Amino acid sequence: MNNPIWIMTSAFPRMTFKQVAAKAKEVGAQGMELCVFRRDGTRKDHVATHLDYERFSRDDAARLLDFLGRAKLRVSLGAYDNMIGGDPAERVRNQNHILKLIRIAHLLGGDRNDVAVGTFVGYDNALGREDGGFEKNLMLYKKVFAPIVKYAESLGVTLVYENCPMEGWQPATAPDTYNNLPCTLAARKLMYALVPSRAHGEIYDPSHDVWQHIDPSDVILASDMRRVKRIHIKGTRNYARDAAAVHWGRLFPEQTVDPKLAKRAGVPLPANEWDRHHYEPRVPGFGGSDSMDWSLFLETLMKRGFDGPFSIENEGCNSSHTGNMGATVQGFKAAVLNTAPVVWPLGPDGYAYDWSRARPLAPAASKDVPVVTMADLGVR
Repeated sequence: MNNPIWIMTSAFPRMTFKQVAAKAKEVGAQGMELCVFRRDGTRKDHVATHLDYERFSRDDAARLLDFLGRAKLRVSLGAYDNMIGGDPAERVRNQNHILKLIRIAHLLGGDRNDVAVGTFVGYDNALGREDGGFEKNLMLYKKVFAPIVKYAESLGVTLVYENCPMEGWQPATAPDTYNNLPCTLAARKLMYALVPSRAHGEIYDPSHDVWQHIDPSDVILASDMRRVKRIHIKGTRNYARDAAAVHWGRLFPEQTVDPKLAKRAGVPLPANEWDRHHYEPRVPGFGGSDSMDWSLFLETLMKRGFDGPFSIENEGCNSSHTGNMGATVQGFKAAVLNTAPVVWPLGPDGYAYDWSRARPLAPAASKDVPVVTMADLGVR
C-alpha cells in the first residue's frame, strides 16, 4: 500500500512543463499524467501540451529524467482524440501523433520508468449505425491498433486506453452518445482478445461508469488487473429527481426536437452536446459528496493488488471548471487527502507516500530512434 498519486495536467492548459511540475509539488502529488495534445488538433475542450513533441530528442529525455529525479516526480504521456472515426485525414494525424508519443515514452525509459502513453480509441459513428456496427468498429480498432501496439511493444512502452464515452463528441441532435470504443468493460475485454499483446491496458476512470449506474467496484472485480495500469480520480454526482431524467429516462441520452414544440409540450431539452446524461463532474473530497462509494472502490483496488498510480483528473464544476486557479489547486489538494488514507502508509506525520520504496528512475534510452508514421507501419 504505497501507490503514488499524480495529477493530470489538462487542468493547467496555459502553463509550461516546469510550472505544472511546481503545481504537482504544491498539491502533494508524486507525478504527472502529462497532456501532450496536438497543437493543430481539432479538440477545443482539452488543449494542454506540456512537452515539445516535435523536437524531442534523447538528450531532452536525459535532461527531463534528471529533473524528475531531483524533483521526486514521475510522468506518463497522453493525448486523447478519435483514432478510428471522424474525418479520415484527421484520424491519421491523431494516429501519427500517438506514434510520436510512444517514441518519446521509449526515450524516457518506457516500461522501465512506467512511462505509459494514454489515448482514446474513438468510434466510427457512421459505421456504428450499420447492422453489426459495434463489431465493425472492433474490427476497425484491430486494423488500426494492432500495428500501433506492436510498435509500442517493440520499444518497451505500454499503451493505455481511457474509458470515457465522450458523449459530447457529436451534436446534441445525434441519436446516440457512444463515441469511444473502450467505454465498457465488455469492449475492453474484446479488444484484448483481438490484440493479445501485453503492451496495452487501461486508465480506468470510475466516474464514467457511475453516471451509467454501474458500480465501479464491480467493474474492478470483473477486470483483468494485469490490464489496469492507471486509475483516474474523478467523481460524478448524478442528478436526483432531475426533470430531464424524469422526462427522457436514463436508458438513452436526452434527445433534441424543435424547441418551439418542446416548449409547447413542457419538455426539457439538452443545453448543449454534453448535457444529455443528467450528471455533473466532481472532485472527490471537495465541496460535498458525489454518487459513488470511494472507500469501497479504493479498498477493492487494494485487495485486488493494484499498485499503479492514481491520477487526479480535475474537471470539477466547483474547481477547474470555475476558471479560478485557487479553486483548481484546492480541488487537487482535497482529492489527494481524500485518497491518501487508503493508498498511503500511516507514519509519524500522518498518511504519506514513502519515497524510500519507490523504484529509482532508469536512464534514458541508449540511443535515439526515428519518428515513424502509420504508413511506415503498413497502414493506409
